[in-house]
Amino acid sequence: MRAYTDEPIAPEVVERILSAANRAPSAGFSQGYALMTLEGTEQLGPFWKLLSGDDGDEADAAGPSFRPVTRAPLVVVPLSCKDIYLDRYARPDKGWTDREESHWPVPYWDIDTGFTALLMLLAAVDEGLGALFFGIPPELIPQFRELYGVPDAYVPIGAVAVGHPDPGSDKGGSSKVIKRRSLDDLVHRGRWQA
Repeated sequence: MRAYTDEPIAPEVVERILSAANRAPSAGFSQGYALMTLEGTEQLGPFWKLLSGDDGDEADAAGPSFRPVTRAPLVVVPLSCKDIYLDRYARPDKGWTDREESHWPVPYWDIDTGFTALLMLLAAVDEGLGALFFGIPPELIPQFRELYGVPDAYVPIGAVAVGHPDPGSDKGGSSKVIKRRSLDDLVHRGRWQA
């Protein structure tokens, strides 16, 4: 969902969405993630202004097609922390004696944090709301950290906008021009097939 009304979300609904995120799986039960919630003009205004890249109208953040997203009354920024995973896997029950990142075939700290975002998206739908995951440009991360007091060890993997859908204002995204792949194209059963 890429367009929202500015109708607030009930606090108990926000808590259910955040509680769902907290059920995400994590390697070694490390739980090396955190969630930054932004609600209301005082918190969201600077966020949209940062994304817009100028001192103009924050409602034009990331371009006019993004304007309907900026009406979302809640944005949750999932943040990953690699150090928590490296520390966890250097403990005796995991068998590594060092914090060497090369032990990891992929950055599970980012993957597990992505699970929190997915669970928020699903919980929002269960609550009758809309939600959208979108990226924060890497060059803006230092400013984001400064703006919201986020420690350097935590990296935002993106953001989740949540709100009451406004289908009349939704111009759609890539799914309007690209069809979803079929299972025959996506799934390789037992052997990779062209």
